[in-house]
Formats: sequence, structure tokens, C-alpha cells
Amino acid sequence: MHINFKIVYKIILPEIFEISGFFLFIFSYNKIKEELTVEKIRYFDHAATTYVKDEVLKAMIPYFGLNYGNPSSIYTIGRHNKREIDYAREQVSRVIGAKSPKEIYFTGCGSESDNLAIKGVAKANKHKGNHIITTKIEHHAVLETCESLEKEGFKITYLNVDKYGKINLAELENAITDKTILISIMAANNEIGTIEPIEEIGKIAKKHGIYFHTDAVQGIGNIKINVQKCNIDMLSLSAHKFYGPKGVGALYVRQGVEFEKQQNGGHQEKDKRAGTENVAGIVGLRKGNRTCI
Repeated sequence: MHINFKIVYKIILPEIFEISGFFLFIFSYNKIKEELTVEKIRYFDHAATTYVKDEVLKAMIPYFGLNYGNPSSIYTIGRHNKREIDYAREQVSRVIGAKSPKEIYFTGCGSESDNLAIKGVAKANKHKGNHIITTKIEHHAVLETCESLEKEGFKITYLNVDKYGKINLAELENAITDKTILISIMAANNEIGTIEPIEEIGKIAKKHGIYFHTDAVQGIGNIKINVQKCNIDMLSLSAHKFYGPKGVGALYVRQGVEFEKQQNGGHQEKDKRAGTENVAGIVGLRKGNRTCI
């Protein structure tokens, strides 16, 4: 029998080592988990982050090795990963009640989603107005984004909240001018847990023809949010808040909303977010997101 050593060295052995590495990784992970369990660590800060569930990790692992294709490529291993990303879009769209998976854009984190939403809408609609309304208790990803836009000539209204962290809806409506193009108010506060009346905010925004963005990073996985019912035009979320990995997020954008990309390069994410997709992370987001159903 003739043995083709080129095949052995170039294909078979690497596959064996890769599979061995996979089991070594699982062994190491389980060993660390056992040690943490023995030490009886008690973690009470799921508002900061959550651990990656076992089923999420197991779903992700193949995309670090065997399923390494670039989703933008035209051959089989790339097309396979492209389908996995499409499945993840469908999953996220179902959880938040979006009309179409095409309204979901994957990002690197919740902060990037906030930046893309706020800066994207502001710059695409500056011909309509330069006024944005937010609150004083938003995450820094929203506050600092608004502060950077102020330096570019945009006007920002920072609403006060009551002692429970809630906005006054009358004050919100009174703050609206003919130059207002965006309202950005979080769904749930990451420090005191206040849940804002986003359904009522959505009604006000729709009444005045203004885009409504909500930072739902702290909300998704803890409260049910339906973007149709709440008249939400843009919604930010992050995988590590619902048992997924860090370093991957998503942005919902209602079809028809005008927004500019903030990152140049490739044409990924419908030409709104350049960069090769983090397939393993997106698979982890999808798997973790299933816990929200």
C-alpha cells in the first residue's frame, strides 16, 4: 500500500493535534471550574458581567479551530460560517421582536453599538437638526458619545431623574424642539436597576417623528423588550450580560432609519460595520441569547 506522506503531514496530523487540543482545552476548563467550585466563590455582580455557560462555550469552540472559515469568502467553510451568523441574526430578531433579521448588526460590544447608533444617526441626519435628548444617568458609552458630538456642534439635553432614577415624561416632551433628531434613553440602569418607561418614551418619539435609541445592554436577559411594541428604532445589547462571551454585541436598527457607518474598511454587516466577523463570539451570543426566551 502506498502512503502519501504529504497528506499525512499536511492534513491528517494537524487534524489529530487540533482534536487533541480541543479535548485538552475542555479538560483544562473543567479543572479550573472544579477548583473555583471547591473554593466556593460566590458571585453577586451579574450587572457587571455573567459567566459563559457550558453550553455556550461548547457551541463556540469549533469556531476557534475546525470551523475557521472567513464568512466573507465564497467557498464552503466560509459559507458555513456565514450561515451561522445568519442564524444568530434570526435568533436575536426573535428575542426582541424585530420584523426582520436584516435589522440586526453585529458589533464588538455594547459600547460600540451605542456609538454606532448615536453618532450614526446624528451624522446622517444633521441636515434635519442637531439636537439630541438623553439623561444624566446613562452609561458612559452614551454620555461620552454625546459629549464628543457637542464638540462637533450638536446640542445635547441631559434630562434629570427622580430619586428612583426615573425620567419625567413631561420634561422629556417639553425638551423636544424642531431640531431634535434623536432620543437616547437606557432601558435599565446598570447601577441602581431602574427600569425606564421605554414604551411611553417610544410613543412620544413616534408622535414627534424622532428616532428613539435605547441602550438595553443591562435589560436584555433580565426584562422582555419588544421593539415593535415600544416603538424603538435602535437598540444596543451585549452578549456578556446574558451568559455569552465578552467582546461581541449587536445593534438593532429599524428598517428605514438613516445612519452612517463609523468604521471604514470592508463591507461587512451590510456595509455599516467594517471588519471580519467574530464568528465564535456571534455563535456564543446566539446561544446565550436563547436564555432570554
